[in-house]
Amino acid sequence: MDASYDNTAALVVLPPASGGRLQDQSIRSWLAKSELQREPRRQELLARIVSVLGLPYPDEGIAALRMWGQTGDRPTVWIAAADPVYLEPRLDRLCLHDLGEASVPPSELRALFDHLQATLAGEDGAGFVQLGARGYLRSSVPIATARVPAYVVDQGAPSQFLPGGEGTGQFRNLLSEIEMSLHDHAVNQRRVEAGQRPVNSLWIWGGGLAPQRSPRPQPRLFANEPELLGYWDSANAVAELWPGDIEDCIDASDSGFVAVAPHSQDDPDYLSDCLSKLQAALHAKSFSRLTILFRDGLRADIDRSQRLKFWRRDSKLLD
Repeated sequence: MDASYDNTAALVVLPPASGGRLQDQSIRSWLAKSELQREPRRQELLARIVSVLGLPYPDEGIAALRMWGQTGDRPTVWIAAADPVYLEPRLDRLCLHDLGEASVPPSELRALFDHLQATLAGEDGAGFVQLGARGYLRSSVPIATARVPAYVVDQGAPSQFLPGGEGTGQFRNLLSEIEMSLHDHAVNQRRVEAGQRPVNSLWIWGGGLAPQRSPRPQPRLFANEPELLGYWDSANAVAELWPGDIEDCIDASDSGFVAVAPHSQDDPDYLSDCLSKLQAALHAKSFSRLTILFRDGLRADIDRSQRLKFWRRDSKLLD
């Protein structure tokens, strides 16, 4: 089967570059001369990546793919992601804050999910599952869920992202029960006393069944994100954990690849170092074309053979 993607191109996901984080003027100039743009809307990372590669985005089951990548086994039941969030009441609306993996330790998440399992789990196999720093909802029957993860909604109104149509009432009732169950939990009391945001709700998203394994040509992947690892595993494609440095990804690949720098590597100096190495690799013809997806929604497309916009020396998108 022929690959549908450009197997001589590199796709790299890097930390945010806007907000003045990138100070190296030579790198800023290089990016400004590329096709640099801000994507029109915030998207889930897998959706951004497959859009560049021309690969199919699953109709359902993103959470099941995440569990697949996290455990190495394909889930056989209906799964939704259940991620900890803080809903802040404001004068005119609710504001959702994604608490993320770093701000809720697995020990706290375990206590919260054990409580939810004890108070809300049904006798039909439905229940709450905690795996490390991530949570899941298991159900014997499909329910409506949000389509995007909490980090896409972060700092915004959750009402814009809630599911509609059939099953909406069941979804809202479930959220109400979760919020009432978490309200006075000892974990949240300790978090408030420590000046931290409480986990007063869960963001239920990506529900569905995992796709059947279907071989499909995809570029080599270097990443730690489990939903990406699950997507690659479902296609029998080669995937490895992040090796530690973008140079390792370049050296390990004799053709195109996808490399995703971890969330924890959120440092301007690290960003500048990665960009310098990618610039050198493109100049050395390690790959023919480079697409960089920054985690703040910026995108840079750089073709080795194209004439860069030599008159540009900087871009307001980086300020």
